[in-house]
Amino acid sequence: MKKIFLAFVFAIFAFGDDYEVIDSVPTSWRLLGKNDRIEVISVKDPKIDGISCYVSYAKKGGAKEIVGVEEDTSDASVWCVQTAPKIIIKEKLEKEDIFKKKSSILFKKTHVVRMFDEKEKTIIYLAYSDRLIDGSPNNSVSAIACNQATGSVCEFKY
Repeated sequence: MKKIFLAFVFAIFAFGDDYEVIDSVPTSWRLLGKNDRIEVISVKDPKIDGISCYVSYAKKGGAKEIVGVEEDTSDASVWCVQTAPKIIIKEKLEKEDIFKKKSSILFKKTHVVRMFDEKEKTIIYLAYSDRLIDGSPNNSVSAIACNQATGSVCEFKY
């Protein structure tokens, strides 16, 4: 029983704040707690300098949010932009989460995954939400090509 409790506590607090909240807009009013809203955050890729990703997602408010048992919808969007004259890729790129946050008290998370198209030299970011039993097909994608024609110059430092 003690192990189950510790696993539960770890699951609740496992995801750090590796992002910056930019702002939000209300979508419905709540008597108690914050309103339901759409939040916009900025996320940095830990293996790439010169790219910022902006993620928007629905956030439930109200009394459930106050006690931490709300379940957010599976709607998320991502858009990534070059924010420096040169994109510096510090390590070999493989598919991996650059952002993950819980969307309910158990078993549901919102992700932003980075992928790399080696042939086209394009960095791809995918936003989606998953659930242990029944995930959602809702998703959003953003891509940045590393070539002179687009103005996105990538330097590979590995």
